[in-house]
Amino acid sequence: MTSYRHDPVVPYEESSLSKTEQVADMFDKIAPRYDFLNRFLSGGIDLWWRKRAIRRLLNRPHAEILDVATGTGDMALMMQRRLSPRKITGLDISEGMLALGRQKIASRGLSGQIELVCGDSSALPFPQGSFDAVTVAFGVRNFEYLERGLSEILRVLRPGGMLVVLEFSRPRGLSGRLYSWYMGRVCPILVSLFSRNKRAYTYLGHSIEAFPEGARFTAILDKVGYVGAHARAMTLGICSIYTGVKAQ
Repeated sequence: MTSYRHDPVVPYEESSLSKTEQVADMFDKIAPRYDFLNRFLSGGIDLWWRKRAIRRLLNRPHAEILDVATGTGDMALMMQRRLSPRKITGLDISEGMLALGRQKIASRGLSGQIELVCGDSSALPFPQGSFDAVTVAFGVRNFEYLERGLSEILRVLRPGGMLVVLEFSRPRGLSGRLYSWYMGRVCPILVSLFSRNKRAYTYLGHSIEAFPEGARFTAILDKVGYVGAHARAMTLGICSIYTGVKAQ
């Protein structure tokens, strides 16, 4: 299995834990502030990105959807409102994030439509061909085993089912320099005002830099077995939507 440069990027370099264990621990720690910091640091534009990603599923089968790296369930809740599928299953490795997500879902009376489960992308706890669609919003760069996770998603998709990945990318030119300055200098300062875990957001920047974005990521989707892999950059290249389909 090919090892990509993002694989060694971990939140705590001095730790002997695996990347998966470190990421789970990191998100457990930042869970109480996660939703607020997402909105604050992105100026709310992440909500628009999510809506654009969800639109990819509007005219496709989506009765049963899996949301990998669901966190506190933001993407699952938005899909429930916009797509009204029969069932959404959200999966994440952080029990702390899932606990908050279950509270949000219960408060909206949607516990019967959205289920959150703890699990790892490298060994999804679902039978083959369980879902019409799978989404991953800002989580694929946290996969310890990228190709294995994408292969697992392909396994649980039904023939003709679509994977939609929403992930940060790196702008070029002046926009890229401004973005690097924001992520490297401004973001840690802002995070320090509201959270004691600056290291988590330092990891965020490093993981974005190491992620095989654009054509490199679509090439990985092709290699794993998806058809029609496609990438679309948004907002000057800060974020990208990737799609791939399981062959009929």
